[in-house]
Amino acid sequence: MPSSEDVAYVDHPLLVPSFIERRLYQIRLAGAARDDHTLVCLPTGLGKTTVSLLVTAQRLHEVGGKSLFLAPTKPLVQQHADFYREALDIPDEDIVVFTGDVRPDDRAELWDDAQIVIATPQVVENDLIGNRVSLRDVTHLTFDECHRASGDYAYVYIAERYHADAENPLVTGMSASPGGDEEAILEVCENLGIVHVEVMTEEDADVSDYTHDTDVEWNRIQLPDEILEIRDALNEVITDRLEKLKQLGVTKSTKPDVSQKKLNRMRAELQRLMNADKSEGYKGMSTHAEVMKLRRAVELVETQSVESVRRYFERQRNAARSSGASKASQRLVAEPKVREAMRKAESFDGLHPKFRETRILLAETLGIRDGERVIVFTESRDTAEALTEFLSQSFSVRRFVGQGDRDGSDGMSQKEQQEALDKFRSGEFEVLVSTSVAEEGLDVPEVDLVLFFEPVPTAIRSIQRKGRTGRQADGRVVVLLAEDTRDEAYFWISRRREKTMEKELRSLKGAAADIEAELDHSQRDLSAFAGNGGEAAERGENAPERSGKSTGNEGVAGAGSTDDGGREAVAAAEATDGQSGLADFGPTDEELARVEPDEGCDSDSSGAPDSNTEGERDGSDTDTETIATAGTDDGVEIVVDQRELDSNIARTLSKRDDLTTRLETLAVGDYILSDRVAVERKSVADFLDTLTEGDRSLFDQIADLTRHYARPLLIVEGRGLYEERNIHPGAIRGVLSSVAVDFGVSVLFTEDEDDTTEMLATIASREQTDRERTVSVHGGKSAKTLDEQQEYVVSAIADIGPVTARNLLEELGSVEAVMTANEDDLKEVPGVGAVTAERIRDVVGSEYR
Repeated sequence: MPSSEDVAYVDHPLLVPSFIERRLYQIRLAGAARDDHTLVCLPTGLGKTTVSLLVTAQRLHEVGGKSLFLAPTKPLVQQHADFYREALDIPDEDIVVFTGDVRPDDRAELWDDAQIVIATPQVVENDLIGNRVSLRDVTHLTFDECHRASGDYAYVYIAERYHADAENPLVTGMSASPGGDEEAILEVCENLGIVHVEVMTEEDADVSDYTHDTDVEWNRIQLPDEILEIRDALNEVITDRLEKLKQLGVTKSTKPDVSQKKLNRMRAELQRLMNADKSEGYKGMSTHAEVMKLRRAVELVETQSVESVRRYFERQRNAARSSGASKASQRLVAEPKVREAMRKAESFDGLHPKFRETRILLAETLGIRDGERVIVFTESRDTAEALTEFLSQSFSVRRFVGQGDRDGSDGMSQKEQQEALDKFRSGEFEVLVSTSVAEEGLDVPEVDLVLFFEPVPTAIRSIQRKGRTGRQADGRVVVLLAEDTRDEAYFWISRRREKTMEKELRSLKGAAADIEAELDHSQRDLSAFAGNGGEAAERGENAPERSGKSTGNEGVAGAGSTDDGGREAVAAAEATDGQSGLADFGPTDEELARVEPDEGCDSDSSGAPDSNTEGERDGSDTDTETIATAGTDDGVEIVVDQRELDSNIARTLSKRDDLTTRLETLAVGDYILSDRVAVERKSVADFLDTLTEGDRSLFDQIADLTRHYARPLLIVEGRGLYEERNIHPGAIRGVLSSVAVDFGVSVLFTEDEDDTTEMLATIASREQTDRERTVSVHGGKSAKTLDEQQEYVVSAIADIGPVTARNLLEELGSVEAVMTANEDDLKEVPGVGAVTAERIRDVVGSEYR
């Protein structure tokens, strides 16, 4: 580490003087990232954010426009915003934060005036779907922790929109752990439109000066007999359930420690049986769900604590008692062996040995070794809370968990999280017990010990956790391993994947051209920022693609090169009109002399590797907003309810060029397709929820539709309508019949979200193009008529339902007459038998207790 007297600083018109330390590896990475859509791979704690900041400063100075920085959590967003405001010579009000805590109307106004927006991706995704913001003028987009860019994560949608909408796009992806193999890294690159990869490891000469050794120790823990007995009882049930699955032909193994990979294969086989409409598939899927629940219980008792498995059992009992409970939950808590395990867990009054070992390690670190701070990571919030309570008897401890509330556990607000980190930094307490929320990127202060309460089976998470130590001095990591448990399996999986990732990152340094060849051609065409990025920007167009070999450092003149050409480029830059660029960030002669000769050689890095692949969707956007996404103002329009953003349907519709979407908080329906057609969409699970435990009954929602729209529709999406819950198929058919016959609402069935999307687009097009109808969002929910209120009161008696209620009112004339009728009179009403009549009289005539 250079001494304080030797420290030099980066000089740039948009940077605060003497603030950003001049590190050659950051300069080199920033230079490469200025000229290409680039994935920056750099070990945790070595300043990936600084690399992005340097590129942002240069783009704003050279090209203008706006910079957008995305980070996966609110605390990370605030942390980056604080850093940018400190480092950039830009008014603080021009650097704005977008999270769900900021009102959508305010975000739309702030966006227009901001130079830099730092945001959670879910908020930006919502604002793009809502047409509150435009990416047209964004000249630099940073994806922090970009390994998340897979599947339906918001990064993927935003990147696609950015490449389509921006006039001068430039993407920088940042991660210490982009993926476990080349395929995963390629996926990330393709999803973000990245065409170039820059990798620095701790082995690089100009990085090693800023790194420290981190020792990793594995402490083996032996479980006591009482805990093993709980585990063994659960494993017996797992074996029994796997035997049933074996009889269905979806597995050959009945060992309780069957791998997750094999369990996934079983599920796929069962899904095929379900798709073939075979009852064995549905029964097997329910049995498979039992196995998954039991495995979770075993994992908790083996690797976490008896307290965590006690809480888990309690949640399973509550779930089994609830209306509409799954068959798997009901069978689970009724199984004698499981009940035996529950009793043993309830009666266990000792400590899980990991608790004792944790206390010993903390005493050693904070006492004997005079340490100041320790972080304990655990997978389970239950364990985090139990550990916090236990360790507080000997140390100053705080928990650090996510924002969501769980059963019996309150989350932490963003303000509470920030306060906890601030107090940890200032030394107000010495032990932070955290779930995964503190793993990624958070500026957690340097700690003396990182304790893994259990190994994690992914290389990415393991690397992120270890990065909390070894930044300023040699660090220590201890992993607790319960012998002969899943801990050991996860340990070896993580070790293997970390080694694979390290190998892949090293190979990426010289294999960019090969990876580029695997990229989709259209993706490469999206991102032709190469060569002289500054000239391309001044012309307002993309520069030509890279051709031939490259060091990947052209953006910083001479930055990794020891030949005269590099120095001539620096000199040429200095001889220009004085406008500073990233060339001014270039290395000094002394820095160039430190680079080993082979680092300056061409490395054929013309290519662009691809990359790979857990945020919560902000739910605070509850205002009414008009949105026009793809398509023309005169085309087909679909109005989408704000709450439908939890599905992919709104995103998919917003990208179509044959229609326009508008986002509103609808009082009635989920999608409005014309002045007469409104749609209530229910997944199979949602549909069954409304029958059993919804806050608002399905019939209320359907009645609202019929009051406001002439052609209301109900879409039921998905499969397994009659098998997913413990609800009699006849009851489900009865509800569907009532919706169609009594309310006159058409019921449509779709396979999945894609099918629903196409159905909505087709109906909207027919209504607005063929029928020439307009879209109209009718007023809010109207009050019930007198007849409807009477039907509502009577239908509530003994849950007899709306049809029987109408029959009673038609025959007897009033609510009062229904209430005073005797059983014989009631039995005269069509649809009311002896049992129903007796139940009505029992409800109406019984004494209230």
